[in-house]
Parts: sequence; C-alpha cells; structure tokens
Amino acid sequence: MQLFRFIPVKLTIYLILGILLGHYLHFGIIISSTLTVFFLAVLGWIFIRNKRKEAHLFAIMVFLTTISLGVLSISLATPENYDDHYSYRISGYDVKWRLKILEVMKPTTFSARYIAEVHRLENHRASGKVLLSLPKDTAVSPFEVDDELISFGQAEEIGPALNPHQFDYKNYLKNLGISHQLRLNNSNYIVLKNQSPTLYGVAASFRNKIISKLKTSDFGNEELAIIQALLLGQRHDISVETYNNYKNAGAVHILAVSGLHIGILLFLLQFLLRPLEYLPKGKTIKLIVTLLLLWGFAFLAGLSASIVRAVTMFTFVAYALFLNRPGNTFNILALSMFFILLVYDPKLLFQVGFQMSYAAVFAIVRIYPLFQKLWHPKNWFTRKVWQLLSVSIAAQLGVLPIGLYYFHQFPGLFFVSNLLIVPFLGLILGLGILVILLSLFNILPDALVKIYDFAIGSMNKVVEWVAQREAFIFKDISFDHVQLLLVYAIMFYLLMISTKVSFKRAATLLALVIGFQLWMLRTSHRTARTTKLILAHQTRNSVLMHHNGNRLTLMTNKKNEAARLAADYKVAERIDSVGYQELKNSYSFRGNNLLIIDSLGVYGPTSEPMDYIVLTESPKINLERLIDSLHPKSLIADGSNYKSDIERWRTTCKKRRLPFHYTGEKGAYYFIDIP
Repeated sequence: MQLFRFIPVKLTIYLILGILLGHYLHFGIIISSTLTVFFLAVLGWIFIRNKRKEAHLFAIMVFLTTISLGVLSISLATPENYDDHYSYRISGYDVKWRLKILEVMKPTTFSARYIAEVHRLENHRASGKVLLSLPKDTAVSPFEVDDELISFGQAEEIGPALNPHQFDYKNYLKNLGISHQLRLNNSNYIVLKNQSPTLYGVAASFRNKIISKLKTSDFGNEELAIIQALLLGQRHDISVETYNNYKNAGAVHILAVSGLHIGILLFLLQFLLRPLEYLPKGKTIKLIVTLLLLWGFAFLAGLSASIVRAVTMFTFVAYALFLNRPGNTFNILALSMFFILLVYDPKLLFQVGFQMSYAAVFAIVRIYPLFQKLWHPKNWFTRKVWQLLSVSIAAQLGVLPIGLYYFHQFPGLFFVSNLLIVPFLGLILGLGILVILLSLFNILPDALVKIYDFAIGSMNKVVEWVAQREAFIFKDISFDHVQLLLVYAIMFYLLMISTKVSFKRAATLLALVIGFQLWMLRTSHRTARTTKLILAHQTRNSVLMHHNGNRLTLMTNKKNEAARLAADYKVAERIDSVGYQELKNSYSFRGNNLLIIDSLGVYGPTSEPMDYIVLTESPKINLERLIDSLHPKSLIADGSNYKSDIERWRTTCKKRRLPFHYTGEKGAYYFIDIP
C-alpha cells in the first residue's frame, strides 16, 4: 500500500503534526506566524531557483512549512491567544456582558444550556465563547441562535473532573474554545431587539420552523424525535432509552447527520440527475446542482459542525466524480481533511465525531476492496448482501479502536442492524425530505404521515430487538491511548502486508504485536501492585474507595449512587472485582489513622493521634475544639456537606494553618498512592 506516495496525504499528515504541536506546546500567534512566513519565504526562494540538486531541501522545507501552518492554524483558533479575550478582563465580581447565542445545546435535567459569543465586557470590546446556563423553572422563553442579550454576572471557570477517570467536561469544552460558564436567572439579563442575523441563525430558525410544522402532524413522540435527528440534526428530544438502543445495536451513527447520510444523498443525486448529462455542458450543470442540493440539505440541518464537515468532504468527492477520477479516493479524503482543518476549524481534530468519521471512510476505502477480492458471489442478491456486510465490517474495523478508547464497549451485532436498516436508509431519507417539503407548504397528506411514521417506528423496533440481545454487547473493555496507537499501527501494517509481503513489514508487524502484549503485561502488573485509598466526590454521598491490586472496595452507605463511579474506575484501572461495605467511623491504613465524623458529630478521645479527619453530612461540631483535641495533620470535607459549613471550616483551618481539602473544588483526595 503506497499510501504516502500521494502528496495530499503527506501534506495532511504534516498539517496534523503541526496542529498537535501547537495544541500541546502553545507557541502563540506571533511565534507561529513568524515561523510560517520564514518557511514560506525560504520555500519560495528554493522554488524560484528551480535546481534539481535542491529537491531534498525543497521537500524538507515543504515539511517544515506545512507543520508551521498547522501550528499557526491552531494558534489562530485558540481564543486565549487574542489580547481582547474576556478572560483577561474578568475578576472576582459581577460585570456587564454583551452576548450573542451561537448554539443551543442539549439541556440537562435542571437547566437549559447555550454557547454564546462575547461581544463586549463592560464598555470594552471582547472576544471568546462562554457556556450559558439558565434554570428550566425560570426560563420564560428559550433562547435561539442569533439572540443578543445583556447580562450582569460573574463568570465561573469550568471545573475539572473531580473523580479519577471521570469524563473531563472541562477538557471537552476547552476543545470547543470555552473555558468559563455564566449562570443566568430571570433578573440578571435582558434580550435585545434589532439583532443582527447570521447565516447560522437563519438556518437554525428555518430548522425550528420545520420542527414546529412537523409537530402539528400526527407523528408519535419517539418517531418525531428520530425524524428530527435523522434529517435535521436535532437529537435533543430522543429519550435515553431509545438512544441507548441505537448505541447498543451499533446503529447510533444513523442518528447523527454525518458522512453516511451525505454519501447516500450524493449517490441518489448522481442517479436522479443523470439526465442532465445529455445537455450542453451537462456534467458541469449536474455538479453545480448536486452541490447546491447537498449544501441546501446542510442548511436544512442547521449547518451544524458535523454536517458542514460531511458536506465539505463529499463536495470533494462530487468534484472527483465530475473529473471522472473517483478511484484516487485517498487524495480526495486527504484534501477534504486538509481543507477542513486548515480553513474551517483545526480543533475538530480533537473531537470524537471527526475522528470516527474519517476513520470509517478511510477504512471503507482500503478494507472494502479486500473483502470483495476475498469473495465475489455470482448470485445478485448474495453479492449485494456481501457488499453491504463488507462496508459495515470495514467501517466498524476503522472506528473500533476509537470506540473502545472513548466508550469501552463494542456492539457485537452491529452488522445485523446495518443489514436491516442501511439498505432502506436512502428511501427513508428521500421520503423524509419529501415530508419536510410538503409540510412547509401545508400540503402534507395524512396517508404519507402514517406511512412515514410506520417506517420510522419499524426502524426503532428493529433497533430495539437487536439491542435486547445483551449477550452480544461487550461492555467495560479497558483500552488506553497506547493501545489505541498500537492497534492502528498493527492494522496499518496488516494492510501493507496484504498488498505486498516483505521481511521488513512482517518484522515491524511482529514487533508491534509484541509491543502490544508487553504493554498489556505492564498495565496488569502495575494494577496488581497498586494500593490506593481515595475519598471520592459525590453530592449528598460519602464514598471511600480502596484500590488493592485487582480488587476495588467502596465504603459507602448509598451503594446505588456510587455504582457509576465504581464502573468508570474499574474499567480504567483494569479491576477484576468490585465490592461494597458500610462506611465506618474510623480506619487505619498503612500507618495512617483516619476518623470520619458524620451528621451526628460524635467523636471521642483517642489514644493515638488522628492523621486525617473527614467531615461528612455537615456535622454540628466546634471545629476549634476538635482540632485542639485530636491534633489532625489534615482536614477533608466531601460533597455531602453544605457550602456554608465548608466556608466556615475553610476559614478556621486557614486561621489554624491546617491543610484543608474540599473535594467539590480540588477533587478526590488521595490518602495513599503507591504504584
């Protein structure tokens, strides 16, 4: 597999290296732009000289220039690199904000959430994005994209994960360019009139109009939620049960308007618009109409990041079909990735959807032909089933390492759901677009509503049936970033050997397999000799976690509430068994004495000094007297305490110069950590 002979592939890899360097090393705009200009100048000078003996130098300068472009692109996309970023002007008091809503996020149980762009802070121009939260019970009317408002409040920095191996929401938002949150209520903001519209706002408004039209038709609640996700990119109304069914059946990609949908639409448009080729300059007309319809669908779906990414990718594919060069697919995909990362948003590289989308497409392009060479049935029906199955398996192989790394599970019956749904997805999409168009003109017949509702309901039942085969859903699979890289390297060399067998390739593959096994042995050995005692953070609950080798014991009085915490830790640390015990008042661990004081506030004199005191459930105690009596080395408060008590204890400990740790701010407390 001579993948690296393609120049766009090389340039895209160099660009990605530059983005990674800029992301982790933080060069800044001035340094990165200076380097880029310098390398471009040297590259231009070498190009003008046009001497063959300098070909190697030219290649090196292309390498350095492309890397510097990646560094510059991520530097320009980092909001904190700009002098007018709001974070340089905020302090610990309320200020006046002028904001513009960019995106409506999925609400939580208690609040509606939005991403807003900062325009002004007090009387100064400002930039950056913040997360807005508005309690549901106080929200008179929800915000929409392009709404502008004045708010008076104090920005809060997004907190990190408070427990080991918990989902890091702070890092997730950081990759979206968000580092602070602003809490709104009915008394601290006003919505402005005469707002300036944007293309995204018009698209979102049009999508909301479509949704309101569909809601007047006689669709079922779950069916309507799937229609909104399938055609409009709006997944907010899907129930947790339905979403989990699609996830466990390996069909969750159907719910996200992405490359699968755009690829099917492109295939349909190529077929339906074929008569245009008989006109003068018909192929050009066909290309223009195809692209207009694809981008029209993107507008229909609200121009979300995933749909813009997918349509951009298939814009390159459509152009390749126009040039009659569909075979050079690696060039097409690499060019689309290069364009999206350099021009649109380099931070997409760190988003799961982007990674899985391109991994799936690259795998289909490279692995699918191998399956077709392996077996080519003569029977038409068998051949079509095998082709569909080959595409599904190739895509799943491409995204398997990423899925295991982020989600730690694998749906064993993914091919069943794909075989039963994907062949009809083109019909479902086409019929859905017709339903939307007819609803906009108020001429949607009831018969078509019933037919489409039945089709979506049937798809939901098929997915539910597959998801109920729990024996084929492999969950809680431990998989870290080193395994992720090694598995992709192994897959890459397997594909190279499938093209041409050589000793060098075989030896490299063997070394990678041995390296994967050695890493597994290392992590298993490390787990077996690890001893930790951790006080976790949970609201209204106290959890003490004892990690001893391959076993995890949770001391808590609320087992059900601690189950999710235990599951995350078990998978990440490769724990074999998990046990639960009632929480006691005192523990002795590796020469350290630990006293837990709960709501009763009862403690007595001890013959031995207490190294640690943990306060839970807001005990009514005289902290000064307790410190004088027990002489602790450190005081810890968990998430079961009231905030007012936390502040009072913090003040006392500061006065007494006693270390104080609150898990709600500093995260879980590690008493012992001996690898």
